[in-house]
Formats: sequence, structure tokens, C-alpha cells
Amino acid sequence: MADLAPQVNYLAGFCCPLGGLAAGKPRVLCLGAEIFLSTGSELVYVYDQEAGLLTAVYRFPGQVWHLELLALRRALYVLCAHRGIYCMSLDQASRSVSQDDGDDGDSEDSQDGESPSRVIPVDPDACVLHDATLCTFTVLDNLLITLAQGPARWKVQLFECPCPGEDPLLKGQIGEVELSTPPAGSPREPAAPYFLPVLCCMSPPGSRVAHSHLHGSRGFTLEETLFGLLFGTDASLLESPVILCGLPDGQLCCVVLQTLVTSGLAPDDSKALVKILHHLEEPVVFIGALRTEPLAEDVEDSHSDCLVALGHHGRTLAVKASWDEAGNLVPELREYCLPGPVLCAACGGGGRMYHSTPSDLCVVDLARGGTPWDPMQPDTGPGDLPSLLCPASLSVCSVVTLSVSSRAPEGGTELLALSAKGRLMTCRLDLNSETPSPTRVTAANTGRKIKELLSGIGTVSERVSFLKKAVDQRNKALMCLNEAMNVSCALLSSREGPRPISCTTTTTWSRLQLQDMLTATCLLENSSDFSLDRGWALCIQVLTSSRTLELDSASSAVTYTIPVDRLGPGSRREVTLPLGPGEDGMLDLPVTVSCALFYSLREVVGGALTPSDCSKDPSLDMCPLDVLPEQEGICLPLSEHTVDMLQCLRFPSLATPHMQAPSLLSPVSDPVDTFLGACLGPGSKPAGPASLRAAYLPPSVAAIKVSAELLRATMGDSYSGVSLCCATLQWLLAENAAVDIVRARALSSVQGVAPDGTDVHLIIREVAVTDLCPAGPLQAVEIQVESSSLANMCQAHHAIIGRMQRMVVEQAARGSSPPDLRMQYLHQIQANHEMLLREVQTLRDRLCTEDEGHSCATAEKLLQLYRQLRSPSLLLL
Repeated sequence: MADLAPQVNYLAGFCCPLGGLAAGKPRVLCLGAEIFLSTGSELVYVYDQEAGLLTAVYRFPGQVWHLELLALRRALYVLCAHRGIYCMSLDQASRSVSQDDGDDGDSEDSQDGESPSRVIPVDPDACVLHDATLCTFTVLDNLLITLAQGPARWKVQLFECPCPGEDPLLKGQIGEVELSTPPAGSPREPAAPYFLPVLCCMSPPGSRVAHSHLHGSRGFTLEETLFGLLFGTDASLLESPVILCGLPDGQLCCVVLQTLVTSGLAPDDSKALVKILHHLEEPVVFIGALRTEPLAEDVEDSHSDCLVALGHHGRTLAVKASWDEAGNLVPELREYCLPGPVLCAACGGGGRMYHSTPSDLCVVDLARGGTPWDPMQPDTGPGDLPSLLCPASLSVCSVVTLSVSSRAPEGGTELLALSAKGRLMTCRLDLNSETPSPTRVTAANTGRKIKELLSGIGTVSERVSFLKKAVDQRNKALMCLNEAMNVSCALLSSREGPRPISCTTTTTWSRLQLQDMLTATCLLENSSDFSLDRGWALCIQVLTSSRTLELDSASSAVTYTIPVDRLGPGSRREVTLPLGPGEDGMLDLPVTVSCALFYSLREVVGGALTPSDCSKDPSLDMCPLDVLPEQEGICLPLSEHTVDMLQCLRFPSLATPHMQAPSLLSPVSDPVDTFLGACLGPGSKPAGPASLRAAYLPPSVAAIKVSAELLRATMGDSYSGVSLCCATLQWLLAENAAVDIVRARALSSVQGVAPDGTDVHLIIREVAVTDLCPAGPLQAVEIQVESSSLANMCQAHHAIIGRMQRMVVEQAARGSSPPDLRMQYLHQIQANHEMLLREVQTLRDRLCTEDEGHSCATAEKLLQLYRQLRSPSLLLL
């Protein structure tokens, strides 16, 4: 290959977002001396290459995804994201940028943006096709082909373009077909794709379109042999163009245009119209065709003899017509692997294809070279494709869109390119020149050489700076990932014993905004040799008892996320959050507080995948979704703490006078009740709801019996020196702030206050169970809960039952065995409880059918049955 040092000329600079332009949506088209350019925003620029100035800037109502020029009709078609396709006449479009403004437009200062007076808003009436699901389109003569993303499948639609002077709206849909592959994602409403699909038109030599339509970047004419081998006899006989669709999932599909026009007559057979040519197994970013064989001397028209398709990660497909061993023409498919990720590509003359990566612009040569092919001699038929493609570097980096200019010099190629920093440039390559012989050095040659050297130095410097920053960011990300791996291994390997990183939760009552509030304090302690730096967060999930019964309890829980910044070895971090009561004054118990460490892979790795000075490649936004887990991070559970009624009880009568805090003695009384009590006088009885309930309704009672032997084995020597009843009460209130006062006074019964202000009595006494063991009475402890509030009694009873269950499980794990029991007595107790449960179910069914008069008596009976069930005769052993 000849000398490939390109002559780069910067034409203008355009506004681009922080971090550079994203590949996939910017477009550059050339029509004579005019360059039509879109950076992926809502603006479309028109630049005059001969005058060297910006002639117009059009503002569309949405982000521009694609441009197409229809040269014969002098029309520009523009696709706006989530809106539709707009059509502008290039002859009727006004120009509002003067010569003076244009001088500013092609400077680097124009990257700060264009002033509103220089921007032409596009009339909404210019929209010829309203469709929010369109992803790409192409124009072929008087036909508009679109590709839309449906909820379950891609859809190809065909419309007839209006003639000049007619109504600008499309005349109507001609044909439609659904592709056989669904887009990535779920069947629900699809989101904007990370990769836009690619449409391309391939025409046979005899097609009317091949002679009447000026093909652009998406239209090619294939040789008749290759066209028939790829698309079949029907397409060749119909002399119909074929639409190629390159999809983000890697499939390369084709639809014969003539059959798509008539598909409306047989919609049931529409799926048979689609043919899958190949699967690249990665997003298709380019489809094109080029000429690899030299032409015969008597041949004038140059038709492409090779079809190429590029995937995002560099996988390349090339297809040519070749001879098999039997002498028959067959399609030769060959796959190559080029450097990636591929940002854009274009096909040029001489069998050369150009493709851009974030670090370089390369050219590959698929030309066979040699003598022209004679179709009458099979022995000298189409040549084989190269076994290996060796890209040659052009030393230009971060090109996000590329096209071959029609103003190419004789024997060379001119490329129009847009860099990630918004610079429009031309790259001229003299591909046919040999190594020049020494010539006389002139001042003009010297100046030109110096300019080329300075331009090359600037390009290389920009490339080196980008690569250095990218390497630094990746090194930092690898260090963070290594530290996260060490922390994860330390936590997962310490399931027994003290954990290197722990989180303990304690509860306390405090005064917040004139209201008593139960708060939880989570203490995160790092006892390991590692540091928790960027990316780590402490996640605290609070789940109340009312949420646990809901089907969507996981989504209804309240989660607090607190970033952990530089928590080194031996450091602590304390987080306090409110638990209740809520706005209704109620506190749903029990409350579960779960603590976990979360490491965000997107926060740490995402920055390394998308460096700030790099061109944003669509795959970099999609990479965490494919490579990383669905939750985009690592979650390491630390602890789970349950806050129940026994922890929330307050004991105002136990507080000493000098330690009393008025706001914590009891909940704030209702001002209305206080006023009514003052009005009744000193000798009158209060008439509030709580007083009426205490005066006329008996308290709700629940009891549970535990063998004394089981309690002593559980508590061990930690409660020696006190009676068993006192030790049991201290054990139940071990997580309550008043346990020290209960221990100091050696109490066996206590009266506390629930969060809503009602009293809760805990009474511990020793009893003897006589009928259970044949060896004699068993010593036991009865734990009794009394409260005028049925809800508070149930919550306290539930908290005691939970402690007893954990105690029984621990003792069973130690291998302790119960004494001999009278099984007949146990069977009788079980039968009695089953009978009570059947009566409860009968009464509950009766409540659903009875009127209000009879339901009161039924409810009273039901309440009595519940009281019997809450005080069973069973004994925990």
C-alpha cells in the first residue's frame, strides 16, 4: 500500500457536550461544496466548504438521529428521536448567517454554542411522518423505508415520498413487515436503544433505481452474480432493490423491496419475506459494498462485487462470488477481526474500507489486484478474499462519523470526518502515489511540510493525552476493585466469630420536633486491615410489621443509602435514623432494621470505561448492563436487628428524680384531654377513651410457661445471685435502656408504658406444673402480660414468644433432652386447642353473614376464645 500519511485540514469546530460527542448519532453528508452535519443534538449545520463558512444552523424539536439527502429532489430528510421524520427543501430553505457570522462559526470559539439569532427553528409542519418508535430510515428514489422498534419486534415500513410541489405529508404506507427477531429488552414499552440499527439498500445492475437514483452512504449497486447469490432468483428476476437491516443484536436481515410493496395483499405471509443472511453476534454498526476486482478494458460501469458488514467490537463479514471445486458459483463468506470498538466506517474506492476506533482511524484493503476478470473464463473468475486484513493507521483518533467526499482528488480519496471534540476535518490520501523522488526545496513546499508536521504533532499529542488518561483511570479502577475483592473475601469467610466489618443497631427514645421519637443508631465499625473508599455505601432497610404482609413488601420498605468515604482500619461511622411513630401517631411493631454494605461497580468501573476526554461510545453506556450484574454492584449483608415492644417500653416510675427527663417519661398527652380533665375538677374522674377502656373493659392478658431448668441452662452464671423470676425479667429486657434499673432493684414485675401511652404489665412468678410429668411436679416460670390495649398486649406477647423460640432452638442444638412426659395429657391439650380453633373459624364465618345486632354477641364469644388461646396449658421444656 502506498504512503498513507493523510493531509488533514480542520474546517470548523462545533459545540459538543462535556466529555465529547457520542458515536452512533452524529452524521456528515456532502452535496457538492455543501456539508450537512449533525452532532447528535437538536441542531443541523450547513457548512460551505468552498467559502469556508457556516451558512445555516437549523434547530429541530428533538435530538437528531439520522440525516439523508435526496439529491435529485434537493431535499433533506431528518429523523428526530421520539418524534418522526422531517423534510426540508434545500432550494427554499433560507440562510440567516452572514459572511461575518460565518467567520466566527468556523473557529474553535464556536464550540461555546451559536447565538439564538443565528439559529433557524424548523417549522413543525415540516414533519412528514409522526412516529415516536422510529430508529432509522433511508430514502430510495421516491420511496421512504423506515425501521421502527415495537414492543416485541422490529418493524420495516415503506412509504411513498411526495413529489415536489405536492402536499409535504407522505401519501400513505405501501408495505410493512415484522422482522423475526425482537429487540433487546422486555416486551413492555421499549426504551431508546443503545445502538441504532443500520439500513442499507442494495440494487442489481438492471434496476431502474440504480440508474435514476444518486446513491449516498446507504445505497450501493451490486454485480448481478453476487446479487443473485445473496438474495435469490426472485430478486434478480424482479430487478428489485433489497433492504438490508443490521440490528443491535447482531443479525443481518434482508427484505426484497418489490415483495414488500405487495405484502399488503398477503399480510399472513409477511414473515416469509424476511431472510437472515448472517449473525455477527455483536451490534451491527455499518453495512456497505465496494469493488475489489479490477475492471475489464471495455467495461465502463463500476459495480460493487463485495458486501461488507462491521460489528461494534470489530467482527467483520465480507461476502463475494467465488467458484467451488465443482466449478459452480457460490457465495464466499469470510469473517475477520479488526481492532475495536468500531465507532464508524465508510467504503472508498480501490477496494478500501475505512473504520474508526477511539484511538485511531484505519484503512483495510480488500482489493485482489491483478488482471481484470473475464466472466467467460471460469478459471480466471472472481478471486478469493484475503485470508487476513491488516489495518493501516492514518494517525487520526476519536473520529465519530465518517463519509467519503465526492470532491476527491484525481487518484486519491478525501474523507469527511467529525472528531469527538466537534472538529470537522478533511483527510486527503494519495493512495496511488509512489515514494516521491527528491525535488527542489522551495519556500512553499517547506511551509506546507511544516504545516503538515504541526498538524500531525497535534493529532498525536491529543491521542497520547487521551490514552494516558484512559490508562490512569483504568489503573485506579483496578486498584479499587482489588480492594473491594479483599473486603468481600474477608466478610464472606468470617461467618463464625467476630466479623472484620460489623454494624450494630441500638434503639433509644429522643425528643424531635415536640414529639417523642424512637430512633435507631447504626454503628459501622471497620476492624479489618482494608479501607472503604469511593464506591462503598451503607444501605439500611427499615421494614415494619404492616409491610411484611403485603405482596410487594420488598419495594415498600424504606431504604437509606449513606456513602462511606474513607473509612480506614479502626474507624467508626455512626448513622441515626427515625423509626416512628409516624404521622398518625402509631408505631408498627416489630420493625426490622437490615444493614448491608453496597459496592457500586457503575460508579467505580463506569468512569474507567468512559474517560472524560474520550469519545463516548454507545457500548460504554451499555457495558455495565452486560458485563456487570443486574443490580450494578456487590451487596454484602452485615446485620439484621428486630425492634419489638420489649425494647420500646418506657418505665417512668423507675426513673430516679434527678435522672427524669420530662419529655421521655410518657408520651405527650392530648391537649383536649388535658383541658377536659382540668374542667372536671379535682374530684371528678377522667372521661377519655383510655380511662373509659380501663374502667369498663378488663385488661387483655396472655401468659406463657417455661420450665425453670430451661431458663437456668439458657441464662447460665450471668444471672447468679438473684431469684429466677428477677433473672427472667432482666433477660427479657436485656435490650431495653431501663434494664440497669430493673437489675439494681431486683424486680420480678414491672409496669411500663407503650409508645401510644397505654400501660403494659410484665409479671414473672414461679409455678408448679403437676399433671405433665409422671415423676412429679415440674418447676416452671410463668410470664404474664397485661394491657388495656389488645394491640399492645399482642405485640409484647409476640416479642416474648420470639425470644423463647430462639432459646429453644439454641438448647436443642446443644443436645439437651426433655424429661419423660404423659403423652395422653399432651394429646388432650392438643385436642382442646384444635377444638378452640374450629370454634374460632366458625365464629369468624358467622360474622360475615350476621347483622349488626347479632354480630356483637358473636364478637364477644370470639374474644373469649382468643383469651383462652393466649394462655395455653403447654410448657416450654
